[in-house]
Amino acid sequence: MNYSVHPHAEVQTKDIGMGTTIWQYCVILKDARIGCNCNINCNVFIENDVIIGDNVTIKPGVQLWDGIRVGNNVFIGPNVTFTNDLVPRSKKYPEKFTETIIGEGASIGANATILAGKSIGKYSLVGAGSIVTKNIPSFTVWYGNPAKMKSYITKEGILIRLNLKDENGRSYTLINEEPILL
Repeated sequence: MNYSVHPHAEVQTKDIGMGTTIWQYCVILKDARIGCNCNINCNVFIENDVIIGDNVTIKPGVQLWDGIRVGNNVFIGPNVTFTNDLVPRSKKYPEKFTETIIGEGASIGANATILAGKSIGKYSLVGAGSIVTKNIPSFTVWYGNPAKMKSYITKEGILIRLNLKDENGRSYTLINEEPILL
């Protein structure tokens, strides 16, 4: 075993990458897939049909339900809430749960809620407490209830205003959605 599981965690899957750490009071079901060098904090629940990439951080109080796909280098803040069924009914389950895709390098702030079937684009940022009801394009910053686009963001985390200038007045252009310094 090249990963670490706290003795107070219940981990049924064997599909866990090297260097991953799973902390106390986590429950991870048998068919979940977790990449390398992940940090799964305490009190996290991961259902069966969940795929998590490499270098992912999942903070306490997060539940990842069937259909959630998490890319590499993603940050999921404390108590982020995901849904996987837009019309839930007790004891009535769809044949397949709706997929929600979290793109590479994306960050989701504490207590955000992500509705089923939405995609969070690569390197995007969802602000704390936001309610995501739309797909989030790559390299954008969204927050509020419902979340609305507020700015762009680079891979390095530099915020770019909607007029494509940063706080220092430097100008950017978008190439394949990514803000590039001129």
